[in-house]
Amino acid sequence: MKKADWGTVTRLSIDEISKRKGHQDFATVVADIDRGKLVEVIDSHKQDDIIKVLQQQPIELREQVEEVSVDMWGGFPKVVQEVFPKARIVFDRFHVMKPVNEELNKVRKQTQMTLKGSKFILLKNGVDLTEEQKVKLADILKHSKRLKLAYELKEEFRDIFERSETVEAGKEQLLAWLKKARSVYCDVLTTIRNHLDGICNYFLNRTTSGVMEGINNRIKLIKRQAYGFMNFDNFTLVIREHIFANLQSDAMAEST
Repeated sequence: MKKADWGTVTRLSIDEISKRKGHQDFATVVADIDRGKLVEVIDSHKQDDIIKVLQQQPIELREQVEEVSVDMWGGFPKVVQEVFPKARIVFDRFHVMKPVNEELNKVRKQTQMTLKGSKFILLKNGVDLTEEQKVKLADILKHSKRLKLAYELKEEFRDIFERSETVEAGKEQLLAWLKKARSVYCDVLTTIRNHLDGICNYFLNRTTSGVMEGINNRIKLIKRQAYGFMNFDNFTLVIREHIFANLQSDAMAEST
């Protein structure tokens, strides 16, 4: 079936979502960031399948797309390059932060920090900690110099995204962070180096996949209510009824 025309879009987000909890059975979802709209649901996670569906949109429309926000999964950048020839790839800052947090948690385990709630406090943004949590954090960091350094580097990494105002400044600070972090971090450094240009594209317009996260949460709620979907047509039908319809209603309300 010919896909519905998306209209004018300049920034997109592409992500995956499991059709059934506990199964490696993924669909691909595409959202218009600026309008907060889900525009496509694809019954596959394979590059070629995604490209085939997205290329049903007119080339004139696809050439209008300036940025596509994705995670660092290897398949999405190729999709963007094939389908949206003029678009920049932007690696979502929250997906970039995830492997840093995961490696910090490994350090926590390696240093045998088992205090109840320590994982939550270490991974939470420092600026969001309550006064009580800050006191507990100070006790946690006394446990190990290595853990303390890993935590401070995590906070410094997050702060780069908060404060850098240009691609050049962001890249310079990230490269300096990579050198400094070698004493504690390992695997995540390679990941960041390999995706550095796409990570730094964030500093152009501060584009993220926040809109997509909101849509995915709504889809997850629908899945829980329906106990998963065995059939993709049923899956997309319910999504279209609940999400596409709600988004249309929102757009109509805005225009009146």
